[in-house]
Amino acid sequence: MTSTSERNMIGTAGSEPLLVNRRTLLGAAASALVIPFVVISNPRRARAGGATQLDAYLQIDAENRATVFVGSCEMGQGTMTGLAQIVAEELQLDWSTIRVEHGVPVSGSANAYRNPKLNMHITGGSTAIWGWYAGLRDAAAIARGKLVAAGSAATGATLTVAGNGYLTDGARTYPYSDFVADAASLPASAPTWAASRNYIGKSRQRVDIPSKTDGSAIFGMDVRVPNMLYAAIIHCPTNGGKVQSAPSSASGAVAVVNLGDSVGVVAGSTYAAMSAARSLESSGRITWKLPTDLTRVDTAAINAKALSLSKSTTAKVFKEEEVGAPDSSYAASSRRLDLTYTTPNLAHACMEVLNCTADVRADSCELWVPTQAAEWCLGTAMAITGLAADRITVNTTFLGGGFGRKIEQDYVSQAVTLSKTVGRPVKLMWSREQDFRNDRYRPASAMRVRLGADASGAIKSFIFRNVSTSINVQRGSTPGNNPEDTGAVAGAANLPYAMQTRRVEFVHNDSDLPLGYWRSVGESYNTFAVESAIDEMAKLLGKDPMAYRKQLLAGDARAVAVLDALSTLSKWNARLPSGTARGMAFLKGFFSYAAAAVELKLVSGRVSLSKVYCAVDCGVAINPDSIRAQIEGGILHGMSAALWHEVTFTKGKAAVSNFDRYKMAKMADVPVISVQIVESGAEPGGIGELGVPCVAPAIANAHAKLATRRRNLPFYPGLGLGEIEDDEGGDDD
Repeated sequence: MTSTSERNMIGTAGSEPLLVNRRTLLGAAASALVIPFVVISNPRRARAGGATQLDAYLQIDAENRATVFVGSCEMGQGTMTGLAQIVAEELQLDWSTIRVEHGVPVSGSANAYRNPKLNMHITGGSTAIWGWYAGLRDAAAIARGKLVAAGSAATGATLTVAGNGYLTDGARTYPYSDFVADAASLPASAPTWAASRNYIGKSRQRVDIPSKTDGSAIFGMDVRVPNMLYAAIIHCPTNGGKVQSAPSSASGAVAVVNLGDSVGVVAGSTYAAMSAARSLESSGRITWKLPTDLTRVDTAAINAKALSLSKSTTAKVFKEEEVGAPDSSYAASSRRLDLTYTTPNLAHACMEVLNCTADVRADSCELWVPTQAAEWCLGTAMAITGLAADRITVNTTFLGGGFGRKIEQDYVSQAVTLSKTVGRPVKLMWSREQDFRNDRYRPASAMRVRLGADASGAIKSFIFRNVSTSINVQRGSTPGNNPEDTGAVAGAANLPYAMQTRRVEFVHNDSDLPLGYWRSVGESYNTFAVESAIDEMAKLLGKDPMAYRKQLLAGDARAVAVLDALSTLSKWNARLPSGTARGMAFLKGFFSYAAAAVELKLVSGRVSLSKVYCAVDCGVAINPDSIRAQIEGGILHGMSAALWHEVTFTKGKAAVSNFDRYKMAKMADVPVISVQIVESGAEPGGIGELGVPCVAPAIANAHAKLATRRRNLPFYPGLGLGEIEDDEGGDDD
């Protein structure tokens, strides 16, 4: 029996969606042909398909159709397409027949789907294209060399690549499939990259769109397997609470399972499971052991401590960067600023709530999961089931948003435990309320910036302190580890601005609110502080913000080129209508450059964005259309966070449980967005998070020209869908 979960968990570039069973596809490879990209054994592929043992690899079947297996998940960002374009460029494949599938992880160094630059099988930090570009080009070039060598040997002629998956001797053409079996056994030769640009740099049709358009794509929520039960989850209403007692049964439920920090309710359908969970939760039959010190999960207490630590001279400070003597330079500067900015906890708010399907048996375990960390899911299943890695299969589905939340393992471990307990496949789906109240939130931050300059604007001193809760420390690392590991100083350390002296500090604000990685991580808050402060210094000096940044970035040609592009794109020096203001911000991050400008006015005291411009240099632009889409999405994400998003906690209880208190941008809120790609020819950088960080400071910098300077985000806290803030919301000056 074929489960629907095995249909269309792949992407295809053709106009018709492919309804392909993954096991059938790989099984056919035994009689088809497989080219290894690298020569490390992959027992999972050998066991699943009986084919040559591989790592990351290209498969070509008897009909000359190519399948590319990738180590990065597809959560709407276009990674499948971009990685396939890299392979297609080297092999000149027929784009209409290319299929792309998530790689299935194995344990340890044998896992070929680990990002080569991270050595982890995860998708995050805008590292997919950056991490895989060179390795995939090398591997595909090696594969091309093998095909040409095998074809030339078989025909006795000198063959070359003809295009669309064919070789030619000048008179005849031959499909790759004629020679791929022989090619697979040939030794690898040194790769030579193709000089062509038929795929890289082109806006090729995305391979995941056809199935997503006709509804045949399989996200985690779509998974169905035989004999499956369904589960909902109940967490303590107070973050950090543990189960004290729970019943073993409930009306409408097949089973009630105590998971230690939560309770799983298993039933015959998702509706039945969620209904039973709601009834059980409201009945009072579950009792909870609450944290001893509730101030550690209370927003007011945590934020007050952060502000105190931002100015403390006795706080334990971890120095990420120090150049020169910034304190004395600051004291000697003729122009000085001492500013504090704050940003709140944020939820990930993925449209697809957390879910996972697990089938745990005595001798095997199989998962279907929308995850950013497939190999970590493998480790989670191994720990819970006690099974060896080769008895566990992790199938990565499409993700309905991730933003860092789906790198976590809480929902995966719950599903595996529930399936193991009830002895049947279980599909766990969190309710929206559970998803909001039990997120791994972005850390709240207080950032103090001391900036000293001379009359010309040269920065003599930059002293930056971020006070936030370290994600790593929360997860068991020893305080004092490089705070950059948590993103705590990303966006403030190693700035490209010319600064004669500098010091970047991190102070851990010990708390117990569960934290995680949110889209653009540290850059999402530190860039707000840095770019707001740069604008405030420009105002103090009487300088134009664009010109001032160019002055400070004169030594970085790529940065200046991006600013020049933004200036032209936004018509920065043109007059604006009365009541409209421009603001801008710059970022060097994720191995790329970005600069954004906004135009806004105040309507009844409330920000109304009319236009957003963004210039980006991400090196070689693999798929320009995907890049623009990611920047546009990032801008809207950053806009929503800057204007409306915040999650607060009162003694551990989240104030937000649904979108009624977490406004998402609607069509009427969306400004006209213009994106320009600046092609530098550098190695590809990241793009998935690049559009987010500059938006908040650009809005704040424009707003400061019309009203009071805002140094605390969001602009309009607590705003829900359909609501309008009545007033300006206070004075930060």
